[in-house]
Amino acid sequence: MMKQLKCSAMSLCKRTGLLDTIAESKWRSNRLAILCYHGIAMNDEHFWRPRLYMPPELFYSRLDLLKRNRYTVLPLADGIERLYAKDLPPKSVSITFDDGFYDFYALARPALESHDFSSTVYLTTFYSEFCRPVFPLMCSYLLWRALGRELSLSHLISVERSIVLNSRPAIDAAARELEGFANRFNLTAEDKDCLLSRLAISVNIDYEEVLARRTLSLMNSSEVASLPARMVNVQLHTHRHRTPDNKSLFQREIDDNRSRLTAVAGNIATHFCYPSGIHHSRFMPWLRERGVVSATTCHYGLATSQCNPLLLPRLVDHSFLTPVEFEYYLNGLSTRI
Repeated sequence: MMKQLKCSAMSLCKRTGLLDTIAESKWRSNRLAILCYHGIAMNDEHFWRPRLYMPPELFYSRLDLLKRNRYTVLPLADGIERLYAKDLPPKSVSITFDDGFYDFYALARPALESHDFSSTVYLTTFYSEFCRPVFPLMCSYLLWRALGRELSLSHLISVERSIVLNSRPAIDAAARELEGFANRFNLTAEDKDCLLSRLAISVNIDYEEVLARRTLSLMNSSEVASLPARMVNVQLHTHRHRTPDNKSLFQREIDDNRSRLTAVAGNIATHFCYPSGIHHSRFMPWLRERGVVSATTCHYGLATSQCNPLLLPRLVDHSFLTPVEFEYYLNGLSTRI
């Protein structure tokens, strides 16, 4: 009910022209909206995690709205440079994708190109090289696909326990058991993938079919290399999607990530996105030492020239936002997502 009332009020403001007035204002022109996406569903991923995955038709409608309302979509590096030079064009937006999932290559990239919109992909390179699904996400996804079935952990991790997968909490509990086992025994990536295969068998899911669809897999090196540099800029997201508290390990993540990006994409990456949005003040000098000039968070907001360039806010778009809410967020008129 509250959401309906809120959307009704937003729609009224839009019909009266107030939203357009603010969008065209000097106040808005001094701000950069950095949009954040994670995945575009190739199958049913948006039903599994609607805040992580968006149905393709909704993503296409977002791009149509940007084009129809004449937002200026800038490459991220240009947008950040012009933000601090106080030289942004009206209604400036930059589009970013975290992680570098294959669905970006298959669905988002063609849609962006058809609108002549540039984008930045923050690519975590380990799974790009490993070419198998991301373990924690695939654990959760397979368990969700097995909704209503009973999972015997004794056949998977030698724990005498069964979990009926009849709710989200039950699914999450099963995922924690499997991830905890993998962490306790320091399983290799190959071992984790074998565990996923066994999990799929235990809940009667064809894992080979999931692999063939590239569900929850990242773009591989050849796909990254084929991205048109004019339209897609590939930037830092750590090699192993983690931010260690140890300076040496943290900077190793940046170095490993950058060297691999240079090898496949050809650019020297200087823009960074905190994995899972996790950041701390001690990370900032470590990033500066590695020549990182900007870093984006998952905190809501429009970026201004007063923002710390290593703590830039973004608009994390998701499936629950209505078009009018999206437009309000795009212009900084809502404080929560």
